Amino acid sequence: MRTLVIGDLHSGLKALKQVLERAKVSPSDHLIFLGDYVDGWSDAVNTVNFLMELRLTHKCSFIRGNHDELCNDWLKSGDHNPVWLQHGGTATQNSYRLVGDEIREAHIQFYDNLENYILDSENRLFIHAGFTNLRGVSHEYFTKTFYWDRTLWELALSLDPSLTKEDEIYPQRLTHYKEIFIGHTPVTRIGRTTPKNAANIWNVDTGAAFRGPLTIMDVGSKQYWQSDPVYLFYPTEMGRN
Repeated sequence: MRTLVIGDLHSGLKALKQVLERAKVSPSDHLIFLGDYVDGWSDAVNTVNFLMELRLTHKCSFIRGNHDELCNDWLKSGDHNPVWLQHGGTATQNSYRLVGDEIREAHIQFYDNLENYILDSENRLFIHAGFTNLRGVSHEYFTKTFYWDRTLWELALSLDPSLTKEDEIYPQRLTHYKEIFIGHTPVTRIGRTTPKNAANIWNVDTGAAFRGPLTIMDVGSKQYWQSDPVYLFYPTEMGRN
């Protein structure tokens, strides 16, 4: 059985279907989705529907992303959030306007049951964004940090590669887990469209919301598979570009 981690989807369902085929995903694989299932392309409702069906035939774990919480908040309250709308929420709202209350309620349950993080038996942490507590995720005071934080990734990128865990100034946050797999901050911001490793962190958000591909990575071998650039599947849309 492979453990496969999947980067931020941002409603790119067509790309997800392609990359699942390219990775030859089977029901024996464990699929860990890192969050941000919506906000970007026009397939928000169809993407969540697909994920809900996929978990019936495959072992799936779904982690909470910040965009998933924003969407869930809107579905529950209907409150106007102009910042959310500017960052992909408009496409998501338009998608949900085409469906009835039954699907909306099913999706609220899906969002409510997302996990903030997963820590597996090999001490590998899977989380959407990061954490700030020096003692690790189990000591985090503010759970929103799990899907909003960017400082963990910034810390890893800026770390002097000559430092070792034995050095007194080595960041404590990077000492607790064998590996950490994240999304949230697309690697396209540093000019990449492939997974990026820094310290013990692997970032597999390869910019599917923008002009990058969607990525699946085997956490054991680090082999990865990618879709075509997601924007090519939605030629009349802007996504979050």
